[in-house]
Amino acid sequence: MSRLEKLLKILAVEPDDAFTLYGVAQEHATLGDHAGAIPFYNRCLAADPGYSYAYFHKARSQEAIGDKPGAIATLGAGLFASKKAGDAKAASEIGSYLDELT
Repeated sequence: MSRLEKLLKILAVEPDDAFTLYGVAQEHATLGDHAGAIPFYNRCLAADPGYSYAYFHKARSQEAIGDKPGAIATLGAGLFASKKAGDAKAASEIGSYLDELT
C-alpha cells in the first residue's frame, strides 16, 4: 500500500483532519499531480485557516499548473494568516516566495 493510499484510509475516518489533508495534498504534489493536490490544500485550509505551510505549498502547486495569479492570491492570504498566527518563519518564507512571483 502506498503512502497516499494509507493517508486516504486515515482521511476516510477523519475527513476534516487538517494534518492528514495536508499530507494527502503533499503526496499528490510529490507525485506531480498538482491539480489533484490543490483541492486537498483547500480542504486543509478550510479545516484550519492557520495552517501556514498549506498556503505556501498550495501556491507552489498553483504555479506548477500555470496559475500564477492564483498562487499570488494564495500567498497573500497565507502571509496574512501566518502573521495573524504569529508564525514569523512561515511569514518570512511565504513573503519571500510572494516577492519571487511579483
